[in-house]
Amino acid sequence: MGVPLNEVFKAIADPTRREILRLLRHEEMSAGDVAARFDMTKPTMSHHFAVLKAAGLITSRREGQTIWYALDTTVLEDVLAWSMDMARGARGDKQ
Repeated sequence: MGVPLNEVFKAIADPTRREILRLLRHEEMSAGDVAARFDMTKPTMSHHFAVLKAAGLITSRREGQTIWYALDTTVLEDVLAWSMDMARGARGDKQ
């Protein structure tokens, strides 16, 4: 896994960041459209976006003055695979 697990767990531990991920699961959204769903300052929203990006959970692209965010499921798939491996190990399953 390219991103440390602690970064991923830190990112998804916050309910606001989980809600951002939920919003992005269907479509790419502009930073403004995402921010409009929350009663937070722009710097606070920027912090949430930065944590999610650092964890590899979202991608961004700039189009003029607009920043677009999209969900990147690669890291989530890695975490799921890690979790399943841990569960198999806890049960004593061998492969």
